[in-house]
Amino acid sequence: MPPPSRLPAEAQVLPPGTVISLDNCDREPIHVPGAIQPHGALLALDRLGRLSHASANARALLGPLPAFGQPLRASDLGSQAAAHELIREALRANAVDGELGLRSAPMELDGHCFDAVVHAHNQHVICEFERREQSAEERAAFAQKAYRSMGSLKRQPSIERLMEEAVAQIRDMTGFDRVMGYRFRHDDSGDVVAEARRDDLEPYLGRRYPASDIPAQARRLYVLNTLRLIADVTYEPVPLLAGDAASPPLDLSHSVLRSVSPIHVEYLRNLGVAASMSVSIVVGARLWGMIACHHMAPLQVPFAVRLACDVLAQLLASTVQSLDAKAREASVARAAWLRTELIGRVATGETVEDVLVAEAPLIADNLGCDALVVAGGERLHVHGLVDAAWAQALLGALARREGTLVHITRAEELPSSPDGAAPPATSRYCGVLALGYDRAGGGWLIGLRREQVQTIRWGGKPDKAIAHGPLGPRLTPRGSFAEWRETVHGTAEPWDETQLEIARQLLDALSRAHADRVMTLDRARTQLWAVLGHDLRNPLQSISMAAQVIGRAGSSERMNSVLRNSAHRMERLIADVLDISRLQSGLGLGMSFQCTDLVPLLEQLVEEVLVAYPETVIARKLPAQLRADVDAGRFAQVIANLLSNARQHGSGGIVIEARQEAGEAVIVVCNPSKPIPSDIAASLFDPFKRESLRNARNPSGMGLGLYIANQVARGHGGQLRYEARGNDVCFTLRLPLKQAAPA
Repeated sequence: MPPPSRLPAEAQVLPPGTVISLDNCDREPIHVPGAIQPHGALLALDRLGRLSHASANARALLGPLPAFGQPLRASDLGSQAAAHELIREALRANAVDGELGLRSAPMELDGHCFDAVVHAHNQHVICEFERREQSAEERAAFAQKAYRSMGSLKRQPSIERLMEEAVAQIRDMTGFDRVMGYRFRHDDSGDVVAEARRDDLEPYLGRRYPASDIPAQARRLYVLNTLRLIADVTYEPVPLLAGDAASPPLDLSHSVLRSVSPIHVEYLRNLGVAASMSVSIVVGARLWGMIACHHMAPLQVPFAVRLACDVLAQLLASTVQSLDAKAREASVARAAWLRTELIGRVATGETVEDVLVAEAPLIADNLGCDALVVAGGERLHVHGLVDAAWAQALLGALARREGTLVHITRAEELPSSPDGAAPPATSRYCGVLALGYDRAGGGWLIGLRREQVQTIRWGGKPDKAIAHGPLGPRLTPRGSFAEWRETVHGTAEPWDETQLEIARQLLDALSRAHADRVMTLDRARTQLWAVLGHDLRNPLQSISMAAQVIGRAGSSERMNSVLRNSAHRMERLIADVLDISRLQSGLGLGMSFQCTDLVPLLEQLVEEVLVAYPETVIARKLPAQLRADVDAGRFAQVIANLLSNARQHGSGGIVIEARQEAGEAVIVVCNPSKPIPSDIAASLFDPFKRESLRNARNPSGMGLGLYIANQVARGHGGQLRYEARGNDVCFTLRLPLKQAAPA
């Protein structure tokens, strides 16, 4: 081996006086061990096919070999044509792009069976010759078993069942005493989620192993080389010999015979394990999980069997990815639907805060939250068991943070309760996902997660002891793997990437909806004052002129009529302005519900129209009685608006119909008219519609009537809809017969 100064930077030995920490494990040069396991031999060729490295046992196992710096001869390796063809293929690949994955072929030398395994990496062709004891019949039986295993994996409906089936199949194929399925967490610790074992062995299912059991450089290597076997943990490493003593150490990242870290060997001995195999489950270039196999005696698993296990792991990873993708697609689809609903309601005039409060249960479910806080302006609403004073303190803490998306999972980062005492366990929140859609105005949507009080069943106490080894001070593995329990407080389960992406998209949509609403309100105010300035001037002028005429006597009855009409127009304009002001400020229309017979009310409203406009024809289709819980004044406001619209925009008789239908009161007002164009129909219930201003059929209208009528319908828990029926234009009002009791 070269001196430490020639090792890669990440493999440098720690200098004297270095403070020992878990990071020190990352310095071990496990990809360049300078040795192999003894159940095979290794040769390395340079790009010209010349021998550059050989294991110390190569000539004893493989027979005569060329000197270092010389190419392999056709007579070498027992003149095995299959092995030589593998090497030529790897040399060709190495000359082009320097990389070729594992290729294998069986061969026989001096009566011994070998698996020749060849790959090209880092400007070398590495040839490994692994001893095996397996007959052709055994290989054929194994191939059938592997095929059945793959079919069985494909049929599993969930990740849990998939892992259980995988460990059972791999144990059946390999014969290991224990096969465990690990699934790694966000912090790189791993849970044993599936296990197949010998009956007399202690179960490890459900235990968690700390991230330090697989240091970062080992994790990288597990992604590069997804299968590793230690046939006998008591083995004596066979050193690699190099033709050039000054050459850098040979990179064995993809080697099947690579010698493993002494620390890992000690780890396995502490477990009582004599042979080990690991198969990586790599999803999206990340180590998602692992199949770990243990045997209590040495066990040589043939390369073909290991390769099949690796294929099973790849199938497992593909299935996991597919199941995860389906779950993610379903979550994203639900989130998109909810986002569309929320933004659509804001677009029709509701405030962002009102919409979030109304849909809090769905939002909490979509974001995976136990509770929600909605803040906007001076208002604060909570969904779930949340202390209001603590929520206010949380808002203050968020205001001091940067960014519009805040993700917290530790209680120590959150404010304590006002009295300094911890809140009760049922309402102790440690996770916060906050969306600041209007930071300037204090607009926040805050998702909360409760403290995840959990008892972790560690496989031994999750730390490592400091000891001195052959490479100086370093961390040695834990000496005991008896179950060790730890109760963890003060943390919440973090939101996963899918949930965070859903939150980012929701934040973007809410921010844009809020900004659009602010701009709409600004335009509305400008239009409102312009329209009021014009439309109030006319009745005021009429009243002024009528007053002058009355002062000079004369046609007093005519002038009284002018005064009454002008006053009525002003009263209607002012009422609309007051209603729109209440709605836009979030105060609502302040309705009071009473059980009312709607038929007499409808008759009265029709009579008022006929008295004021004798030329109007209105046909009535009304039942004898129709009782419903309504605010009578607001209900009358809606019907009066619909009759007024029908009179102004229709070209014939009006029909008003009322009936009871499926627990609802249904009132329909129709008049002959051409269908409303689709672009105008889409904004019928919007305030301040451009087409409503200066309408020749209704010169004093401001486009508020249908908007307010629609809000009244919503306030009753009902709806107002437009439709074209043949040659008629119809508006249908649906209201529940009974109002829900207040919560």
